[in-house]
Amino acid sequence: MTVRVTLISAVAGVAAREARFGDGPPDEAALRRAAEAAGGLPAASRVFSAPSARCRATCAALGVTPDGAAPYDLDPGRWRGRSLAEVGAEEPGAVARWLSDPAAAPPGGESVLDVVARVGGWLDSLVEEGGRVLAVVEPAVVRAAVVHGLGLPAGAFWRLDVRPLVRTELSGRAGRWNLRCGSPL
Repeated sequence: MTVRVTLISAVAGVAAREARFGDGPPDEAALRRAAEAAGGLPAASRVFSAPSARCRATCAALGVTPDGAAPYDLDPGRWRGRSLAEVGAEEPGAVARWLSDPAAAPPGGESVLDVVARVGGWLDSLVEEGGRVLAVVEPAVVRAAVVHGLGLPAGAFWRLDVRPLVRTELSGRAGRWNLRCGSPL
């Protein structure tokens, strides 16, 4: 059975613009853009949302009601709430390891390998029911899904740029995934 998964990256917020670890309120202008793009969403038999405030607000702006939970963002552990610049100034070695070694994790957090495995497990679980799935998620979840789906080395995770309100489409069956690139909302 084939499943078609459309991942929509959440609207931007203050935390994202400041390169701050963790959730924060969504940008009102971005929510208006999401509402304007709502008509371009593909039909879906199942809708999921990650638990962050930005993802839930993006769903509301798009006019979709989630049926279930999508994977949460990469867990930054004790870095939550702090900016990358702050953490980099205090713990440059830890940040460098985390950005260059997919097995390294922030203190009390999650490695890239861990998030790819977690998101990959969720993605693979969707195949059994098949159909069309829409999920509003954080950029790290989109990166992890693409890395898993295409069998990329985990080191490619940080090289995938995921902008807000971008559609990423994966279709899969029997352990094989395909990526459709360049679909605007």
